[in-house]
Amino acid sequence: MSSRRDFILGALALTTLYGCAQRPPAETISINGAGATLPAPLYLKWFQEYNRLFPNVQVSYQPIGSVAGVKQFQAQTVDFGASDVGMTPEEMQQVARGVVMLPVTIGSIVLAYNLPGIVELKLSRATYVDLFLGKIKRWNDPLIRQDNPDLSLPDQEVFVIRRSDASGTTGIFTQHLSAISQEWRDTVGSGTAVQWVEGTIGSRGNEGVTAQVAQQVGAIGYLELTYAKQNRLPMARLQNKAGNYVMANTATVREAISTLQLPENLLGFVPDPEGANAYPIVTYSWLLLYKSYSNPAQSRALREVVNWCITEGQKFAEELGFVPLSPELVPRVQAALAQVS
Repeated sequence: MSSRRDFILGALALTTLYGCAQRPPAETISINGAGATLPAPLYLKWFQEYNRLFPNVQVSYQPIGSVAGVKQFQAQTVDFGASDVGMTPEEMQQVARGVVMLPVTIGSIVLAYNLPGIVELKLSRATYVDLFLGKIKRWNDPLIRQDNPDLSLPDQEVFVIRRSDASGTTGIFTQHLSAISQEWRDTVGSGTAVQWVEGTIGSRGNEGVTAQVAQQVGAIGYLELTYAKQNRLPMARLQNKAGNYVMANTATVREAISTLQLPENLLGFVPDPEGANAYPIVTYSWLLLYKSYSNPAQSRALREVVNWCITEGQKFAEELGFVPLSPELVPRVQAALAQVS
């Protein structure tokens, strides 16, 4: 889509949404959502800040996982859902009210570990695939030593921590592993719930994986960057497609996501991004809205909340480990948001 068309769509969307200035509703409006745990720290911040600005708009959010969030959204027990993998066409067909998928932030999945005294671990693509295939049993394995010739690695058992619930974070992580490893693609594959190799340890939600890694010496697990940062867990420097070892940060995640041009429906993935400094495991995260709501006041309030999140709310992204939407994408999201009535 051209930048000129983006501008026109955005201008039309803003005219439709805000023919007059954003204003608080006369009555108290409650909005309930549920879904992905990956963006939950940012969502909770957004809704807290919005409530501070507009006290009569109360937005609650339950981080129950992408798959559970989609199910609640389909069952219409929530006003909006959230998912790191969006919805499939088949899932969308089950929602008679129609679905609008809105990318609202960009996250990254890191490999956090618990090895006292080891803070600069590097993992090649072959190594972290083998770790999650259960082939590497101890931390002083030759493959890990080869990646880290200057480290004194302990003779410590490896504990692989993964999600036990169906998860968008798992979907993005296994999508990446399938992209870089034929063996992974042929054995475990990708999806929000996969058949993990025997011996791995399951835990619910990004919070659960974070807690397991923090408690178990020798553990390694995949989780969203914010959870690792907030819990001060060391994260491995991962080898990207260009062969360089990179950490997840604003610059490397932005470079990775910039290689993805979202299609018309705003749903897209980049399982193994190009770029010399591109972090290899990144994703948009989507809000799921119905196209129609029975309560016009709630519908208007929801549109205004989401518009605030994708504009003013973006300033909170970086401090929480997320990357703001690009200025070019925001008008497209606003145009999609204008479909909600």
